[in-house]
Amino acid sequence: MNPPRSEGFVRMPDAEFEAILTRAAEGAKRALADVGLDGDEAALDIRDLRSLVDCIRLVRRTAMQTAVRMITTGVMLALLAGIAIKLKIFGGSP
Repeated sequence: MNPPRSEGFVRMPDAEFEAILTRAAEGAKRALADVGLDGDEAALDIRDLRSLVDCIRLVRRTAMQTAVRMITTGVMLALLAGIAIKLKIFGGSP
């Protein structure tokens, strides 16, 4: 039997909806307990994990910026060395 529809929404009895919510909450609690995020300090643990992920993202971004700067500096130094050799600034052979 299909539940009655009302303008795109599915309607169900309140008792059935409460039972679904209860099962979902129990499943969520079990999942958190399985990964060790249950108890009084769970919120603090999750905040710490989020902070750690933010730090990892910052380190990754900084490492990329540093790599780009080093490559750019290397290219610029190579160009300057090529110009210096071409103009014989350092007393190259005749």
